Amino acid sequence: MPTVSRRYGRLDDDDREVQNAFSQWDDAPGWTRIAGLPVTYDYSADEVPAGADRWSNWDESQASERGPAPYPDWLVTDLGAVDYELGVLKTGKEADVFLIRREVPDTERSCLLAAKRYRDDRHRQFHRSAVYQEGRRTRKTRDARAIRNRSAFGRQLIAGHWARAEFDALRLLHQLGAAVPYPVQIVDTELLLEFIGDADGAPAPRLAEITTRGAGLADLWQQAAHLMVGLAAAGYAHGDLSEFNLLVDDDRLVMIDLPQLVDVVANPQGPSFLDRDASIVAGWFRRRDFPVDTAGLIETLHRAARIP
Repeated sequence: MPTVSRRYGRLDDDDREVQNAFSQWDDAPGWTRIAGLPVTYDYSADEVPAGADRWSNWDESQASERGPAPYPDWLVTDLGAVDYELGVLKTGKEADVFLIRREVPDTERSCLLAAKRYRDDRHRQFHRSAVYQEGRRTRKTRDARAIRNRSAFGRQLIAGHWARAEFDALRLLHQLGAAVPYPVQIVDTELLLEFIGDADGAPAPRLAEITTRGAGLADLWQQAAHLMVGLAAAGYAHGDLSEFNLLVDDDRLVMIDLPQLVDVVANPQGPSFLDRDASIVAGWFRRRDFPVDTAGLIETLHRAARIP
């Protein structure tokens, strides 16, 4: 091992007996009537249990805003679950990442999540964001104009676009079998992800924190190369890959921070992103006394991406 320094019930309109059974709750706090349906329970109307920060927002996401099904066994999807914010895992130019524990009160069901919250465009600096977005288009004229003018609405749209871009990238790569965190859900500019770390909430170290040198890095290098080649074969480059967004979870290398995932075919600068990712990662291994063939890796990436 490397060393380290509310599901709603569906009732037929003709089912009067069941509707009457619900009618007694019409005026009760926490119960709401949805058009055409009997009253249903609204957890948000209740006070959050002592110590919790909010009710689970699982039901605020649609199927397209959740991770690939089937959902993993460790994930808590109960509508009666609550979220506890345990602290900050990481701060960055574009977003901050918080540690969340989602649990069902009075049970042993719980899971740890990483909540990545994107800032609006006034409070962050996506370096070379225009370059990353070449080949992407915003369909709505009003949205494109708001983004171009950097209005308050436009700034919020930009934050939402980057959050959605990362969610879509993680969803795609997870389905392709890449070693990335499972994307749990997205709500506005908050992205909830599988927490990569131990059961006590200690995050996995970044590759940059690994002190192993020389031959002891062989397995991690093979995993890093496999990740890059797999992305290239699917037509993508990470776009900002380095030793700082590769986590070492025990012996497994996990890739994170993917809002700028680059389509190497649609983006005219796609090949240069492949080259840069390879050069930066290979450079870290070389500095740790592990010999790598950077030129050979770049050639392999171009061949996998079918770039002449």
